[in-house]
Amino acid sequence: MSIQWFPGHMNSARKQAEEQMEFIDLVVEVLDARLPEASCNPLVDRMRQFRQRPVLKVLNKIDLADPNATAAWKAYYDALPGVTAYPMTTKKPLDVARLPALALSLAPHRGVPTKPLRIMIMGIPNVGKSTLMNALLKKRVAKVGDEPAVTKVQQKLYLDKHTVLVDTPGLMWPKIDMPSDGLMLAASHAIGTNALIEEEVAFFLGDVLLERYPQLLTARYGFKTEGLDGIGVVEQVAARRGFRARGGEFDVEKAAHVLLHDYRSGAIGRISLETPDSRARRLAVHAAEKAEKERLAAEKAAAKAEEAARGKRGT
Repeated sequence: MSIQWFPGHMNSARKQAEEQMEFIDLVVEVLDARLPEASCNPLVDRMRQFRQRPVLKVLNKIDLADPNATAAWKAYYDALPGVTAYPMTTKKPLDVARLPALALSLAPHRGVPTKPLRIMIMGIPNVGKSTLMNALLKKRVAKVGDEPAVTKVQQKLYLDKHTVLVDTPGLMWPKIDMPSDGLMLAASHAIGTNALIEEEVAFFLGDVLLERYPQLLTARYGFKTEGLDGIGVVEQVAARRGFRARGGEFDVEKAAHVLLHDYRSGAIGRISLETPDSRARRLAVHAAEKAEKERLAAEKAAAKAEEAARGKRGT
């Protein structure tokens, strides 16, 4: 299943962000700590690298993520040039309070009344960007909602006399290259429900949980995981919750909704859908599959051209 989601307003948001990038000092990119790279917009990296702007990658929602995976991601990002990672949760005021000083340390030539630090807050929908804005400013300045893409306009706000925040709408990119990224984003509620089939997303999530956190599935729902696949996980959730459709079959749709809700809320436990190592493996598999598709397409094109040439020689 390949999930794509790029609503019309995001194109204008991308253009506005590109224009503003010239006039800011630092990008604060809010990521979902459970899937940092899948929730990292390649457009953001492209824009800020073009302008040579440092980035503070906020690994948000660490209260929902596997702490070991989060530690691995922090080490991974901190090793990249121009990148600093900050694991945090907007639920802890102290975490929020530390962010401005950390941001200033990445642009020490700014942060005075004559040269205020200009920060652009960026991120995909539903990673907690608006909640972070409200927490930083200690007032409601950005809309917060459970549905992705609530914020649709850019706004400039003063954190203090020395710091300017530019809040941008949640921004996706036109094409999600790796199908597993789209499924991780959908599972984590970063993609509009009109662009996905919940059952297929839940089957994918079930497979990931079987591979990485089978004990949490057993603890939450009470079934043994041996011999199951993602579909079997959803069916077991239906069986344990008594979800039956007409005819007595499992109500997979209802069970899928429950599994996704339990993951998103943290009811299953602290879960990360990817680590730096698992990301590297997925990228390698994807690259091999892509190369094979290109090889087959080239062979098909060559065969078609040869057939056309034979036809011409025969006339």
